[in-house]
Amino acid sequence: MTHAQTYLEQVRQIAAALDAPQIEQLAHELAALRERGGRLFLLGVGGSAANCSHAVNDFRKLAGIETYSPCDNVAELTARTNDEGWPTVFEGWLKVSRANERDAVLVFSVGGGDAARNVSPNIVRGLDEAKRRGLKIFGIVGRDGGYTKQVGDVVVVIPTVDASAITPHAEAFQAVVWHCLVTHPAVLLQANKWEGLAATKP
Repeated sequence: MTHAQTYLEQVRQIAAALDAPQIEQLAHELAALRERGGRLFLLGVGGSAANCSHAVNDFRKLAGIETYSPCDNVAELTARTNDEGWPTVFEGWLKVSRANERDAVLVFSVGGGDAARNVSPNIVRGLDEAKRRGLKIFGIVGRDGGYTKQVGDVVVVIPTVDASAITPHAEAFQAVVWHCLVTHPAVLLQANKWEGLAATKP
């Protein structure tokens, strides 16, 4: 097969292997978060951070959930990195935000964080701070789920079908899963633009 055929076949395999009941559970957790007036903090780095920025819009605009990504404030992110160190950036954000038991974090990550290997230590410390504050911990992560899976309440793990393509598939399927969540009947409050136009077509 060509590279494109192989890649798309892997996409098919991952989609078929995703844990649909886990995604359903996460949708209902997000609806409950909104109902109790909680906030959602999205934590991710690299490509996952960019996904967080996109997802913030969707959770706010389509689902009516007060949602933030620390990476969207580049001044605070870089100040904390410069002054206290990269591992502190999410921990510090949650402290200043007075995150509490009504709130939740949602991690987008290829590996979920691994303190022993010093991979995404900011996610690990952010999750530790979230636990101290009584937040629910959610995740959409790849590989074995890492620290996010270990400490999380509801974590969707993107199955690995090719060890040489973990990152592109994990980051791509973060988008698949969060779009599934924001269009879930329990979560969606406002239709997307084109779907809304189709519904009102004379």
